[in-house]
Amino acid sequence: MYDKIILPNGVRILSEHMDGVRSAAIGIWVGVGSRYEDYAEAGAAHFIEHMLFKGTSKYTAAQLAEMMDAVGGQINAFTTRDSTCFHARVLDTHLPLAIDILSDMFFDSNFSEADVTGECGIILEEIDMYEDTPEDVVAEELIGACFPGALGRPVLGRPDSLKSQTGASLRAFKDKHYTAPRVVVALGGSFSEADIAHIISRFSVMETAEDLLADPDDYVPAFAIKQKATEQNHLILGFPGLKTASEDRFAMQLLSVILGGNASSRLFQTVREKHGLCYSIYSFSASFAETGVLGISTAMSRDTEAKAAALIMSEMRKIKEDGVTAEELSRSNEQMKSSLVMSLESTASRMNRLGYGELFVGEPFTADALIARYDAVTADDILALARRTFDFEKMSFSAVGQTGDEAYYREILR
Repeated sequence: MYDKIILPNGVRILSEHMDGVRSAAIGIWVGVGSRYEDYAEAGAAHFIEHMLFKGTSKYTAAQLAEMMDAVGGQINAFTTRDSTCFHARVLDTHLPLAIDILSDMFFDSNFSEADVTGECGIILEEIDMYEDTPEDVVAEELIGACFPGALGRPVLGRPDSLKSQTGASLRAFKDKHYTAPRVVVALGGSFSEADIAHIISRFSVMETAEDLLADPDDYVPAFAIKQKATEQNHLILGFPGLKTASEDRFAMQLLSVILGGNASSRLFQTVREKHGLCYSIYSFSASFAETGVLGISTAMSRDTEAKAAALIMSEMRKIKEDGVTAEELSRSNEQMKSSLVMSLESTASRMNRLGYGELFVGEPFTADALIARYDAVTADDILALARRTFDFEKMSFSAVGQTGDEAYYREILR
């Protein structure tokens, strides 16, 4: 069980003690990501994630790194379209230090112009790294096409928008969006009441401010094709998905596992094992506050993509018409429950479940509650969801590589 404290300013602190471990994971979650940016600010949320590691009024960037390394700790951060998280994992004896380091970074980062210039170059290299990974590019192209508003813009931003950022502009974005009602501090593992009091004292200083909401977006069917010199063509078929807190999300996860979530899934067994047309094929679900997308991703040569596309479409039609078997439902259910229970052995997983659940679902479900939700899904539930989801009139498509044109892909996907 976890404990939850809501400070007068709106900051939420969630903690879950784990017996038998000697480490703790702490994360500062902020409900702000790239979708909160104006067009000219593109990449600001991720840029700020980088800048918080560049030093504070008390410590240089090198000192921050050295202090964590000196105690064998791990510290990192990530930015998504909906959120930013700064997190650390340490032995319980060093948790007070981790709280202080993360808090100093969060409240007192320098944002010096020299650091902004240097970090901009690093982020441009990060963009180039992703551009060299066609599996990432094809997914980014799909999201950008399906969600034409701020939600669809790349988290990393654009070179021109990044180069226009200054220390003052980034600090202003942070001050505007990093408000108390959007902050969740999550803690999992071994800790004391003194550690909780320490967190309360650091985050009570945040002023109460009006909560900010992002402009809503919605899925639209779209085709996105990008020529790139690759050995394989990378393809994704997309369909309307679910919002993060949808009651159908458990059925969607099981549907995705059965379709393309593991080595026994229909797509893996048909497209790869039976016909030998690809090395990798899988399904995935991306959910946001008000919308989402279900995708099927694979890569293969231009010579075999037409046959593979036909097989993928055939498997979706079979599920849409006939549903799934009791054996498939049982197998996917056991996989989801096993992954959930195994994750409970990790302090970082516990921290992530607390922070994500509180920020996006309204509460982090306990393991028993989650297992009960998966067990409650029936084959009829999955059939009904498949019939709603696999609306081929609303299908999207993304391709990266030495590809054909849109007319060619519409033909092979008929």
